[in-house]
Amino acid sequence: MSTIQPEITDAKNDSRAAFRYPAFVLFQTARCLVVFALEMQAVAVGWQVYEITHRPLDLGLVGLAQFLPGIVLFLPAGHVADIFDRRRVLITCEAGFGICFLLLLLLTAYHSQSVLAIYAVLVLLGVVRSFNGPVSRAILPHLVPGEHFQNSVAWASGIFQLATILGPVLGGLIYAIFRGPFAVYLIATAIAMVAVALLLKLQVSIKAGGNGETTSSSSVFEGFRYLWREKLVLGAISLDMFAVLLGGAVALLPVYAKEILQAGPWGLGILRSAPGIGAGIMAIAIAYKPLKKNAGATMLWCVAAFGLFTVLFGISRSMILSLIALFMVGATDMVSVIVRGTLIQVATPDEMRGRVNAVDMIFIGASNELGQFESGVTAQWFGSVPAVILGGIGAIVVTGLWAWMFPQLRKVDQLNFKEGA
Repeated sequence: MSTIQPEITDAKNDSRAAFRYPAFVLFQTARCLVVFALEMQAVAVGWQVYEITHRPLDLGLVGLAQFLPGIVLFLPAGHVADIFDRRRVLITCEAGFGICFLLLLLLTAYHSQSVLAIYAVLVLLGVVRSFNGPVSRAILPHLVPGEHFQNSVAWASGIFQLATILGPVLGGLIYAIFRGPFAVYLIATAIAMVAVALLLKLQVSIKAGGNGETTSSSSVFEGFRYLWREKLVLGAISLDMFAVLLGGAVALLPVYAKEILQAGPWGLGILRSAPGIGAGIMAIAIAYKPLKKNAGATMLWCVAAFGLFTVLFGISRSMILSLIALFMVGATDMVSVIVRGTLIQVATPDEMRGRVNAVDMIFIGASNELGQFESGVTAQWFGSVPAVILGGIGAIVVTGLWAWMFPQLRKVDQLNFKEGA
């Protein structure tokens, strides 16, 4: 693995070791900015769509529009991450995000009330995300040496959550102050361009093309074959997918903010940030005190707790209790994120990291965007509160089933990290 050497020599157990590497710092700064802009945009789009239609189903369609491109593109996107210069692919994706924000800005500037036009831009956003996800994750192991990879995963997760905390709050605040999404989309566009400028300075040496593979159906599907062989990894990512697919309440936050908790766009931003705060604190805690034993059992208990706190949020009528529940939803989910992310990155050969991460990204997309659609449909049928409660109960049931179906996941003790991964 090629990586930029640190400015100073650090101890192996340094809790901030990843930040000794300039390439890691530059990459994570750009990534944080892009996620920040995406979260701002998500708050604005959610509120804008709900103000136009007043239907929970349309909030579900926001997620579906972003998920569908991944179904078609995740396999070629993973292959692109393996055979092309990952840095150039990454820069192209960040520029693509900026173009999507600009299109939303233009729709707002022309006072468009067409939800279909917004969905069309979200489909394009989903296309960009399909390529951005695998390449972003595949490039991470090249930024730090193997002995500090666990530390980099934890800090990368924490930085991601920092953006998910600040982005929705600022997005909701700007939306409320300027009484509309125009300023939100304008700032998001500018942030994306700054991220592109930062990545242009990134210096990382990665051998493109894997082991001289050419594009073929066999090599493209290798990610699936790998996961089928590695039942431990399959169990970890599928558990997360089904738990979040059923237990995700984020899609219905505009309904809760406006109709149940009687809050405006500012309240929506705070609610959307609460899981990120919990996840960020948990990520930092794990960076300082890594999981050293019983990692699998800890993950399973935390996913079950994720479902329990989702139920608590569903029945809450108090803003404070709702924020506490969402905080714990994010904190418990972060344990699963770190365990899953570490298992995938460390166990996968570099020449196929893009394809394996692409498969994982489709699992994540199914749990997040498709989960939003599931929440919207269920809310349309049964109401928003029953939809959230039933989803949380479903996440708990799935955890029990996975503990039985994947005993090797339950028995994972330590997370082992290979040198030079």
